[in-house]
Amino acid sequence: MNNFTLENTFFLMGFSEVREIQILHAVLFLVIYLQALLGNLLIIILISKDHRLHTPMYYFLKNMSFLDLCFISITVPKSITNSLTNHNTISYLGCVSQVFFFFFLASTEVALLTVMSYDRYVAICHPLQYEIIMNHGACVQMAASSWVSGGLNAILHTASTFSKPFCGSLYVRQFFCDVPQILYLACSNNIAELVVIGLNFVLDIVCFVFIDISYINIFSTVLRMPSRESRSKAFSTCLPHLLVVTLFISSAFFAYLRPLPKSPSGWDLLVSVFYTVVPPTMNPLIYSLRNKDMKTALRKLLMNRHCSSNWKS
Repeated sequence: MNNFTLENTFFLMGFSEVREIQILHAVLFLVIYLQALLGNLLIIILISKDHRLHTPMYYFLKNMSFLDLCFISITVPKSITNSLTNHNTISYLGCVSQVFFFFFLASTEVALLTVMSYDRYVAICHPLQYEIIMNHGACVQMAASSWVSGGLNAILHTASTFSKPFCGSLYVRQFFCDVPQILYLACSNNIAELVVIGLNFVLDIVCFVFIDISYINIFSTVLRMPSRESRSKAFSTCLPHLLVVTLFISSAFFAYLRPLPKSPSGWDLLVSVFYTVVPPTMNPLIYSLRNKDMKTALRKLLMNRHCSSNWKS
């Protein structure tokens, strides 16, 4: 057993050992990161400034954008730095922080996606009761519950993951500190973390089933709508949402529930991208920037800035 201390360093797996590919990976991840950063920041600014967007749906979207902005910042900037410096390491405390914030934000996202599906269900299936059910107090409580549940889940995962000593080479076969890869380094079976993962799996399944039930009711209601335009608008909003939810949860299930291979695989890196990088990048396009109200708010913001700059000049 190694004499493991807080000064120890974990070694992360790079996307390639070829220097040119490392630079290409850094540039690609930087472009994706900037796109996610700008997209989510723009959504937060638009919803904050336009009073017409101060509705439950956009309140949850604002929370989601802030969450996505933080979520992608946990793993991608460190991966970019490692590729540029050709130094794939992370400190013990850095690894602990990544695990905590990863589960904090990922768990909150699953809960918030569930809340958003319920919001759409009430809006489409019970429009006359929408303002009563989704009042301001209820929205704040739902959002706060999502964040609190994510924090509690993160504490459980982090404490149980690092409760066991590590043996051998501290080589994490992933581009960030992912729990299945860290458990592989433990000197003995970490039963506590396996139990936490099992409980988390059950909760995620419950959320996923709730989301599916919500959308089944939504689609059955939408199909009965007489207006073709209304049906098209509802489907264009709901189907991409359901697709990203399915991609996010299914890729995470695949990574966490399947047995780890004996040798590192590029497939593991690719799968991890689907639940760490793709959702925060795609969510601004799917949830908001394709939305007519958001486009109107963006034009209004740009016109106000243009008029302000002309007045000053």
